[in-house]
Amino acid sequence: MSTDSSDRETTDEDGPVESVGFSGDGLRAGFLTGLPVALGVAAYGVAFGVLASDAGVSLPTAVLMSATVLAGAAQLVAVGLWDWPVPVVAVVGATLVVNLRYLLMGASLKPWLTQLSSGRAYASLFFMADENWALTIEELRSGSGRGAFLLGSGLAIWLLWVLATAVGVVAGGLVGDPSAYGLDFVLTAVFLALLVGFWDGAGRLTPWTAAAVVALAVAALVPGRWYILAGGIAASLVEVGRGVR
Repeated sequence: MSTDSSDRETTDEDGPVESVGFSGDGLRAGFLTGLPVALGVAAYGVAFGVLASDAGVSLPTAVLMSATVLAGAAQLVAVGLWDWPVPVVAVVGATLVVNLRYLLMGASLKPWLTQLSSGRAYASLFFMADENWALTIEELRSGSGRGAFLLGSGLAIWLLWVLATAVGVVAGGLVGDPSAYGLDFVLTAVFLALLVGFWDGAGRLTPWTAAAVVALAVAALVPGRWYILAGGIAASLVEVGRGVR
């Protein structure tokens, strides 16, 4: 598929969207760009592995969870609810709520992913995490046309996340309390760093403020992790309202 900058096929909130291709160059660029972020995510993966071990989750189960779920926040929620027999409804329900934000994230990539074949688009989405979603949005908005960037960066995160989970489970009691080493703050630090990359002026304050206010309010009033979805929806609605005017 052509990546000629003169070939514009659709639009997003920032204007016309460049056509995208799917190549080895894009895959490599995504993987190399995602590696530094993946190293930070790996520290969080070790923390998850330690907590999984403490909850009685076996090494194969923890590694399989990381390989197939690839969602740190949802996995921590699942481990927090882990018991025997496993409360399947509670675990599935809680992780579903936490991961509903991926509907919004996937929708934001639609202008580019719809230009790819279904197989390539869905394979890329399988490896989508918060961190490489943010990197991919910035990459594609730059007009690079690298449709394989999401998959490449996702593979980097996936690989280190799975390996770190195994390390955490094996280390188990040797690490003790992850918060004593600041491992519980790693994911928050990564998100803050990515947020800075999205800053392009005071206009961003409106949706960010809406997301923060709504998320804090919902967190205080509603049990569970609904504040994650509520904050994302609030910011999205604010942006839609601004675009309509």
